[in-house]
Amino acid sequence: MAYLDLPALERTQLERDPYDYLIVPNFIEPSRFSAVSKDYPQVPGPGSHPPSELDIRGEFAALIEELHGEAFRKSIEQKFDIDLAGRPTMYTVRGFVRARDGEIHTDSRTKIITVLLYMNEGWEADGGRLRILRSGTSLEDPVAEVPPNGGTLLAFRRADNSWHGHKPHEGPRRAIQLNWVTSQDVVDREQGRHRFSTRIKKIGNVLLGR
Repeated sequence: MAYLDLPALERTQLERDPYDYLIVPNFIEPSRFSAVSKDYPQVPGPGSHPPSELDIRGEFAALIEELHGEAFRKSIEQKFDIDLAGRPTMYTVRGFVRARDGEIHTDSRTKIITVLLYMNEGWEADGGRLRILRSGTSLEDPVAEVPPNGGTLLAFRRADNSWHGHKPHEGPRRAIQLNWVTSQDVVDREQGRHRFSTRIKKIGNVLLGR
């Protein structure tokens, strides 16, 4: 059974102001969300964590497999009018944010398409809602705001003006980030950097008795 509502993605209009992006609420089929959420891997702290350092299993693993599948790639290609064949992918998992997270940025030039899939049961907080921005100087001129409710998808084409960020929030905030990138070297470097950071957090948790 499919986890992703690809027809909803196909029906969603690609926004082009100020850069190419789209938002799809309930992109994870609501009937499957609870099962996926139950298998969401535990992470050792804030930051992005690579799958090699996590327990990826069950319904969550099946969701990730579908995200890496040809059908999803073709849907993204069609929507953004881009050829991603042969472009490597990488993904990381988040479980928490710090008050200092969410600073305005565009993503690195090595990223081609960024996909964020939010895995929170609900979201009442003012902070932590990603904003599509017109500039890199202010969070107060958003074009759109994306509450990280369960199953919401945000996808955008990385550009020099693909500014985004969110107001401060501290605490649990689940998100999967998938990127198509320019080369395998990028995957190896970035996953290695995240792997080192995750291992340091794990060691810290052991020392602190967590």
